[in-house]
Amino acid sequence: MLLDELKNYKIYLASKSPRRRELLSGMGIDYELISTDVEESYDPSLPPAEVVQYLSKLKLSPIDMSSYPAKTIFIACDTIVVIDGKIIGKPADDNEAMNMLRQLSGHTHAVYSGLTLATPSQTLTDYRATEVTFADLSEEEMRHYVQQYRPMDKAGAYGVQEWIGYVGIKTIEGSFYNVMGLPTRLLWEMLTTITHGEGAWGRIHASKNAQPCVSADQNQPCVSADNK
Repeated sequence: MLLDELKNYKIYLASKSPRRRELLSGMGIDYELISTDVEESYDPSLPPAEVVQYLSKLKLSPIDMSSYPAKTIFIACDTIVVIDGKIIGKPADDNEAMNMLRQLSGHTHAVYSGLTLATPSQTLTDYRATEVTFADLSEEEMRHYVQQYRPMDKAGAYGVQEWIGYVGIKTIEGSFYNVMGLPTRLLWEMLTTITHGEGAWGRIHASKNAQPCVSADQNQPCVSADNK
């Protein structure tokens, strides 16, 4: 089983998100946190799938991989909310949070998460997208959520696992955990690839078209041909 094999690896999570920590722990994976502060800037002409892949890899760029043992895995993830082709970031204050929720209310938006796993010898990057549809939210409901849950640390100004997700989301197409900020099934598959070699990805995705991006250069964006 993969969990047994992962005991032979030292795993680091480069994330300040309590939700990602919770999900990784829930998967039964032992890990330590590692701090990698970077300026999360990107080319605005990039499509969302490439943005999240680039940013997830960027988060690992300050790490000197060569100073770690071969059986070390670093994990980084980046999540964005996209509506009408526009990327929505994290709100700076209550007013921005309310305006973001007004945009999402009664509409369908997409949540993209880019995931990068790196070892001293390779980097693997991929992404998942999930469609989320909100019901029409009243001003009172949105104000209650913003005031009580303070979603300033969340892209799109909401957490799917919080009150607004319980009462406001009509449908989700794709991974629920991707909306929380970590595509857990994708992570499991990518860990299998790392521990079993690149051939494992082909077996996992034998009936799919998507392919991961594998790069030996830790400092370059990793965008697969299938994601362009």
